[in-house]
Amino acid sequence: MKIEYLVHSVFAAAPRAVRAMLLTALVTATMTRGAAATTIGVSMALFDDPFLTQLRQSLLEYATRKPGLVLQIEDAQGEVGKQLSDVQGFIADKADAIVVNPVDTDATLKLTALASTAGIALVYLNRLPADLPPHARVAFVGSDERLSGTLEAKAVCKLLAGKGQIVILMGDLANQAARQRTADVEDVIKTPECAGMNLVEKQSGNWERIKAFDLVSGWINAGLAFDAVVANNDEMALGAIEALKAAGKPIGAGAGKVLVAGVDGTPDALVQMKAGNLAVTVFQDAAGQAKGAIDTALILAAGEKAEPILWVPFELITPATIGRYAASR
Repeated sequence: MKIEYLVHSVFAAAPRAVRAMLLTALVTATMTRGAAATTIGVSMALFDDPFLTQLRQSLLEYATRKPGLVLQIEDAQGEVGKQLSDVQGFIADKADAIVVNPVDTDATLKLTALASTAGIALVYLNRLPADLPPHARVAFVGSDERLSGTLEAKAVCKLLAGKGQIVILMGDLANQAARQRTADVEDVIKTPECAGMNLVEKQSGNWERIKAFDLVSGWINAGLAFDAVVANNDEMALGAIEALKAAGKPIGAGAGKVLVAGVDGTPDALVQMKAGNLAVTVFQDAAGQAKGAIDTALILAAGEKAEPILWVPFELITPATIGRYAASR
């Protein structure tokens, strides 16, 4: 296994001062092998999230294909202040480029200003900043959230034959993806072919399975009737499935049943789809996003021009198409 691949696990367990010394040693070792080292600092919004874990692992895996590349990955722990500190640390460590998966997509201006002032290339990953600046050394790599919720909601509409009561489990509303995916669903049910669908409740489950379980359990206990749970991500969809099972509610499409939909196409979600519990999910390509982010960061770090926005397509997954996605996990 290449030494660069190990840098995340070493850094995650060490204080920043120790990480700086380890990074210096690693860069020196890399250069000794005859390749000029390139360091990319990566601040993830949080490690404790299934999709972001896939994304982080994809970054590490793709980095092993790039000789001389060192990734320094930090966990922002869901805190804007911690992410700011991460970026300041990367600048102090003289990283060649910085990749940020934002904690709050409305709080990125200071991060952009810090990197720009330091003359360091900056790539935002997965979560689109509310104010992405037209800057030559700042870019975004991710998937177009105008499509994620739209693909999900249209599939739900088709399964419900254009009519029924739905609830929405929203993600963290400080995140552009949560707001956009929710708006996507609301736009779809306004279309003529889905006009018989009614939104009867929506609340934030903060992307978390346990919070989604509590919300759906509360709705059931309150006597709220609904035909579908449309979740902003798979983790919340899985929480909904657990709540429905606990309440003895039949899951699926059809009279007297509740169907469940999500977004991300995580391994756990595919297991539930195979079991007949998850009707719809939308594949978010972690490997594609990771590759795009590293490639873009390297291009910008070299002083070359890169696409300011690189879209990695979403893809609908249903029981009819699950085979090709399950085989790749």
